[in-house]
Amino acid sequence: MKNYALSNRELAESLFIVNRHAKTAPEPKHLYDIKKYTIDKLLQESRAKKIGLHFSDHPKLSQQHSTLLIEIAGYYFHIPANKQDFDQLEHLGKVDQSYRNPKPKLSLSKAKRILYRYLNWEQPVKRQPAYASQSRPAASFLGQRDVSPWNQRRRKHH
Repeated sequence: MKNYALSNRELAESLFIVNRHAKTAPEPKHLYDIKKYTIDKLLQESRAKKIGLHFSDHPKLSQQHSTLLIEIAGYYFHIPANKQDFDQLEHLGKVDQSYRNPKPKLSLSKAKRILYRYLNWEQPVKRQPAYASQSRPAASFLGQRDVSPWNQRRRKHH
């Protein structure tokens, strides 16, 4: 990959893709971790801005809670709010459902590569699915004429 500083726009677009996939992924934890660490680092570098608090669309255990609205290069994201956020930021009420982030044309793998590079993380090695590691197929009697049905086989006597 090119060796240049990543723009806020590239990072925001990559975050958008990772976040969108995390919402529907069967195991989203890693994707949400990427989002969290990226936003934390952008905030530390003053490349992201805390806007205010929103009521969450997904109440926890039927309890209303608030999330922190972050802006990065014209993209908006929600992350869990901490105690200081409640003391320092304005509460904006309900999320504006009519607002949508622009949709970037970016694959999930490229978005992850960009964020890994920004975070200085190693790209995880792809694991082979369990079935790919079997060296030979399981024994099968299909097509063999001299094998009797399982319930008619003679027992071995020891």
